[in-house]
Amino acid sequence: MTGTDYKKGCDEGGVSAPPRLILMTADPIGGVWTYVLELARGLSVFGVEVALATMGQPLSREQRREVADEGNVTLYESGYRLEWMDDPWADVERSGAWLLELEDRLRPDLVHLNGYAHAALPWQSPCLVVAHSCLLSWWQAVRREDLPSRYQQYRQRVAQGLAAADLVAAPSAAMLQNIQKLYLPLPEGRVVHNARSRTRFRPGHKQDFILSVGRVWDEAKNIGALVKNAYDLPWPVYVAGEINHPGGGSVTMDGVNRLGFLSPDELAPWYAAASVYALPARYEPFGLTVLEAALSGCALVLGDIPSLRELWDSAAIFVDPDSPDLLQEELCRLCADRARQESLGNKALAQSRKFTAAKMVAGYLSLYRQLCRVS
Repeated sequence: MTGTDYKKGCDEGGVSAPPRLILMTADPIGGVWTYVLELARGLSVFGVEVALATMGQPLSREQRREVADEGNVTLYESGYRLEWMDDPWADVERSGAWLLELEDRLRPDLVHLNGYAHAALPWQSPCLVVAHSCLLSWWQAVRREDLPSRYQQYRQRVAQGLAAADLVAAPSAAMLQNIQKLYLPLPEGRVVHNARSRTRFRPGHKQDFILSVGRVWDEAKNIGALVKNAYDLPWPVYVAGEINHPGGGSVTMDGVNRLGFLSPDELAPWYAAASVYALPARYEPFGLTVLEAALSGCALVLGDIPSLRELWDSAAIFVDPDSPDLLQEELCRLCADRARQESLGNKALAQSRKFTAAKMVAGYLSLYRQLCRVS
């Protein structure tokens, strides 16, 4: 996407006077990393600098290269544990002190947090919280039960952060509703859809295989439901993603072709060639991999959950995440029906064009402008 494309999208949103410098948090473990780089890339067109403070685990060599490619991003790296990890609170306190020191030294125009607890810090700058996911909603969707009492402090700290934030946003209406239901009303809460650039993901010559991408260890992605019956599917299944849990341990996968963790550039040709993309997720607040597959013209087979219905209704096949047998049946029918594959791929591609990088950048610039105006 060109600078003119970004500016055109943002001009249509009535956005002006972008901030000079944003202090933004991120972790390199999941989709937030992809989202942050996509957003920073779009903000660069408007002269916005991003001081990126990372936590959770060390960056990989590829992630360091990705940051280096973004001329408006300055990296501040740490290994502090994240609020959703086991026994994180001493690290959350230490990382909070570190973030306040960064704010005092850098003097950003605003703070953009991709987490919750740190919003309760005594910031000098206006503070935006983006609700990408949360442990309570994950637990209810995946485990189908209330969060155990040992996580009560997590609930309290997230609620405190949401209450203290100057503004809260989420990547889907379903996620924003989850946050309000589980923690507190957010009458000023906003929805800004995530996005991926169309220049990276494009349809190619489709081949006879099924692709799935995601953190394989994460029960929310439910890739295990696809693996369970992979031997009985007419086409081979390829799975890309990290199998090692950040807290230790890993998962095994039999019957599928394991691609391991792939960078976006390495994933693009797999999306381009895949006829079918399957993600029978139990919990997925937005789903960047689904968008990447849709941009690549894949026929989508997705978990029937509110967020994915919100974003892809009429452009995908939806299956009960708790029914691997139904997933197998739908995939078998789809593999045998070329016309339906093509139709669904075209519908997914058309729907993907609603989630442009220009719209995402315009949405965030509008939020930033509001925060800076009232600060």
